[in-house]
Amino acid sequence: MSLSSVTTYPIFTSDETRLTPGDASTCQTSPRPPCKLDIAKGDAADIVELSPVTPLEKQNYDLESPSVLSATRKAQRTREKIQFLTLCWFVYLEGWNDGSNGPLLPRIQKVYGVGYAVVSLIFVFACVGFITGAVSNVILAEKLGFGKVMVLGSLCQVLGYCIDSSGPPFPVFVFAYFINGIGIALQNANSVGYVALFKENAEAKMGFFMAAYGAGALSSPLVATQFSHLRHWNLHYLTSLGIAITNTIALIIVFRLKPQAECLSEIGIVHENNNASEHSHLRQIFGNKDVHLLAAFTLIYVGAEVTLGGWIVTYIIGVRDGGPSSGYIASGFFGGLMIGRVALLWVNRKVGERLALFIYSVLAIIFELIVWFVPSLVGDAIAVSVVGVLLGPLYPIMVNHAGRVLPRWLLTGCLGWIAGVGQAGSAMIPFMVGAIAQKSGIQSLQPVLIGILCLMIVLWALCSNSRRPN
Repeated sequence: MSLSSVTTYPIFTSDETRLTPGDASTCQTSPRPPCKLDIAKGDAADIVELSPVTPLEKQNYDLESPSVLSATRKAQRTREKIQFLTLCWFVYLEGWNDGSNGPLLPRIQKVYGVGYAVVSLIFVFACVGFITGAVSNVILAEKLGFGKVMVLGSLCQVLGYCIDSSGPPFPVFVFAYFINGIGIALQNANSVGYVALFKENAEAKMGFFMAAYGAGALSSPLVATQFSHLRHWNLHYLTSLGIAITNTIALIIVFRLKPQAECLSEIGIVHENNNASEHSHLRQIFGNKDVHLLAAFTLIYVGAEVTLGGWIVTYIIGVRDGGPSSGYIASGFFGGLMIGRVALLWVNRKVGERLALFIYSVLAIIFELIVWFVPSLVGDAIAVSVVGVLLGPLYPIMVNHAGRVLPRWLLTGCLGWIAGVGQAGSAMIPFMVGAIAQKSGIQSLQPVLIGILCLMIVLWALCSNSRRPN
């Protein structure tokens, strides 16, 4: 078919301006939007042959095709899963660390010949380490970046476990808890803030992330109880050292010492940043009322959790005449903690997270009253496990709530401070309970715990319930 054989027709532009037939070719090659052609049905095929798709248009279509976008998103999701599992491995180690204390405390007292108050110095030094790490993190996160701070924290843990595994004198032994506390605080602050920035299934991911803590705290008493009966009980810390070394290697391989924004971009998340100075960040974080209320709540909650998991073994042995296997009750508590963080996710969605926290706290107090007043070894063990289930969802709920009420560009720094203060509670509250037990006996554990849980409810009621402005 020749060009001369094509029948031409009047052509109209979008503003209905009439063109002459001789201008048809100009209209067809113009970069402006295509013209409306008043064509007869029989000649449609001829006109189509004069309007080929250019290579550039075809190239743009291929780049934006659903198959290319789907492959990119699939790679990002795979990367996100790897990052998530790596952070879960750290929080497993954190739970392992906290769960070891309960079965080992009676043996540490016997080996070093110290009472409740003196042995509680391990919590004091850990508390100082947690606070040091929490404050340092706000500055180090700006100077070094996410990847380097995580590795620095993991190396502190490696050093702490190396010292404790050698069975050193008591002052050196407790100083290792200070070093370990710094390492845990640095990693906890950054990992919690990182997971809180995930957008898809955020609540479920936070629940599973915190369940990994429960898994570590569940498994470590099973091992620590066995080592507590051996002559070289301190070799338990070699198992902790092995996990800490694998944690360091995983953090280096997966995050490659990169800053947070770069790691998030690899999984398709653009992190908001107001480019404020370090001083401005500190002022905004510490000037936010909700940050301090959530930090106080977290301090009390984590303190109650670790106190119950740490001192319940001593309580069962001293008050209920439990035998050497009483250490497994701590596993029951932390196992309940792990199960509650996953199994109660549907309840949180059904009734709302804020109301769910009130319900869980009141029920936990009721079961603590059972442990206090019912003199049954088996009954107490079951009640302690149920308390673990009820306390399990509280920390993930707090983190999700922080993500709703705090500015998103400050979320990582805010959660870092909140988590660091919470870790300080894991040392300060157990020490306080140990000091009270030194004077009043270990039977004072239950009334003190109930008072702490009541204070926790009051603090949660004071926390803001309004969402941050979009």
